[in-house]
Amino acid sequence: MNVYVFGFNDMGPLERPLAGGKGGTLALLQQSGYRIPDGFVILPAAFEGERLLPEAWREARRHLARLRNGNGRMAFAVRSSAQCEDASEASFAGEFETVLGVDADEAILAAIHEVYRSRLAERVRVYSEAQGLTIDHQMAVVVQRLVRATISGVLFTANPVSGSRQEMSGNFVFGLGEALVSGEVEPYAFTLKRPKGQFEGAPELRRYARDLYKLGTRLEAELGGPQDIEWAIGGGKLYLLQSRPITTLVTANRTTGEWNDSLCGDYLWSNANAAEALPDVTTPLTWSIWRLFHEDTMPVTIPGGHPFTGNIGGRSYFNVSLLYSVYALTMKAEDAKRQTSSVLGKLPEGMHIPQLSLERGTLWKLFKQNLPWEWRYRKLVKAIPEFVTTTPKWCRDVENQIRTATGPNDLIRILQEELLPALFEGFWMLRAGMKLFSDRLNPLQRDLERLVGATDCNALLSNLSSSGELASMGPALGLVKVAAGEMSRESYLSSFGHRGPHEAELSFARPVENPSWIDVQMTKLGSEMGHVAGRREEQQQRYEAAWQRLYEAHPRQARSIAARLEAASDAARKREGVRSEVVRIVGVVRAFAVRAGELSGLEDDIFFLEIEEVQNLLAGQNSAIETISVRKETHARYKALPPYPTFIRGRFDPFQWAADPERRSDLYDASGPLKAMERSQLISGFGGAAGRVEGLVRCVGSPEQGDQLLPGEILVTTTTNVGWTPLFLRAAAVVTDVGAPLSHAAIVARELGIPAVVGCGNATTLLHTGDRVRVDGVRGVVEILGTDW
Repeated sequence: MNVYVFGFNDMGPLERPLAGGKGGTLALLQQSGYRIPDGFVILPAAFEGERLLPEAWREARRHLARLRNGNGRMAFAVRSSAQCEDASEASFAGEFETVLGVDADEAILAAIHEVYRSRLAERVRVYSEAQGLTIDHQMAVVVQRLVRATISGVLFTANPVSGSRQEMSGNFVFGLGEALVSGEVEPYAFTLKRPKGQFEGAPELRRYARDLYKLGTRLEAELGGPQDIEWAIGGGKLYLLQSRPITTLVTANRTTGEWNDSLCGDYLWSNANAAEALPDVTTPLTWSIWRLFHEDTMPVTIPGGHPFTGNIGGRSYFNVSLLYSVYALTMKAEDAKRQTSSVLGKLPEGMHIPQLSLERGTLWKLFKQNLPWEWRYRKLVKAIPEFVTTTPKWCRDVENQIRTATGPNDLIRILQEELLPALFEGFWMLRAGMKLFSDRLNPLQRDLERLVGATDCNALLSNLSSSGELASMGPALGLVKVAAGEMSRESYLSSFGHRGPHEAELSFARPVENPSWIDVQMTKLGSEMGHVAGRREEQQQRYEAAWQRLYEAHPRQARSIAARLEAASDAARKREGVRSEVVRIVGVVRAFAVRAGELSGLEDDIFFLEIEEVQNLLAGQNSAIETISVRKETHARYKALPPYPTFIRGRFDPFQWAADPERRSDLYDASGPLKAMERSQLISGFGGAAGRVEGLVRCVGSPEQGDQLLPGEILVTTTTNVGWTPLFLRAAAVVTDVGAPLSHAAIVARELGIPAVVGCGNATTLLHTGDRVRVDGVRGVVEILGTDW
């Protein structure tokens, strides 16, 4: 027997998707304990043509009798609940019909038909076409007890224009809410300031302000983002009528592949570290994998739904505002800013950081969340050596399973039983390695700078591979060994063939997939590989001289410093080793995707599906294939743009920015115009590696253009990662827009004895190929000595 009507409390997870946006949400909210006017949902299958089936009407009448409970004069609200309604992409607010105040069965039935027919209205067709949606709407109908409201209103938990979370704001009217929606009367405005909900507005609403603030805070946290809330007050009680995402703050359109997390709030974003790991515009498959790392292996969650990472036009960014606001809970503003800079990159002078009004108790909540992580972290650190040792064989075995997979079901099994568990283990290992490294390096660096100054500090931290080679050094030094006959090509590819400048992007082939890759690199490097030993010897001499000066000036502290340097070296090896093996596992994910592309016939188009969609495709669900062509188009449009600014504040449109001839490559601020960048004689960043050298600039846009770099030139580029390090063997110095002192590339530069200034923000804009410059890797500055124009 078919069931066409479900009460809010009776609706399960299988029925909620059929109940439309409004009906499914109301059922979920009532079951979660919110005060919702009770009601029921008539599913789309209950209608034949434009009429309600007789058996469905009989079910509806039984629910009406339950709600009336003997009160024959009870009034009801009959409301639309289309599948597309109250969705994140489009709300359809006010487009479909609502009928209020009906009580008799005949009037309720007529109202149900009126609401159901409204899906065919002209205004719905126009709105649907404007949103790029189908006009064949599946419509459910909601019937609820009508709250005889004395006050009705809406509440936005974030500013729907700027995205600011500093306060909640809303409007209300006296009586039913239809007058507010229709614009028949002038509403009253009110605000609730974070973090305590301080009320500003008409006195009639003040007594309910605390309840409204608690309601908004809870909904925002439980529904995962800023909410547009309809509410009413009746009989002295606050009722929740509906909650939907604020559509102007929606950041992703999965159909088209568009993604822009700068729309979700007034935040300051930075890619100073993110761009090193993910320098490319990511494909949907790649972002779906790395999103697992950022979201599902995060040790703590900040109350309020603030994102720590984001995708802006296909590129990865970190939320500076969030980290700064957490630090500011226990530090002075300048100390919090300094600490934030050390993690996410040097902040531009005068750049305002929007500070979040975090809820009361945030520190205590973070402390409680962090306790399990601290326990797990210690176990993970102990397991790192075994993980690094065993992962290469595991990867070879699973790649062999993937190559010999007999069909889609076999691939699904490998993904679920082998690949995803190993990937999550690797992600947690990577978190542990990153924490171990920063915990040991950051305080040591501060103490060394205090004891011996920046120059000797840099020299002392340039020898982290003294007791064992760093994994990030392997791709560069391995080529030197191959050239000297100390390593075979097969051994090189087995050890380092998974590493490369695009190693985190699944759609790029790895060096191990290209038999001629080593020969190409050897040809590019030429005789420069013979100079590596000399550079490293000079670096070792600088280290030993710096150590001797420290020992003579601070003999009592030398022993503890030596132990801490050894511990830092151990941490660096573990972090770099874990990162290398996680990248190796990501390479196996690529092998899985390639095989899935072969079995499905999609070939390389498979990279434009998310990982869950690939799994569904293998299981026989082909609906996502329709999105591939438009996603490819979106990806190509993003990829054609220049790299975005290192720092972005507020809502950022990458296409408008790229079209602006006065655009800046270092920062963007939606809150006001910025001065055009002036060509200065001095460019500042972070000192990445010690040394001072003069030379000619060579601007290189990608590692594929590396053959343009001549021996002895200054390599200037947006960002580098481990895959760029073979070019370091040819460069006299390295200068980047993006980067931090403890980034992988900066560490490699120090180990190779190459001066580096990283995180300049604007180097690629202010410097041109042929300029003569002086690079000071201690002070973190680049001085322009002469220009080519």
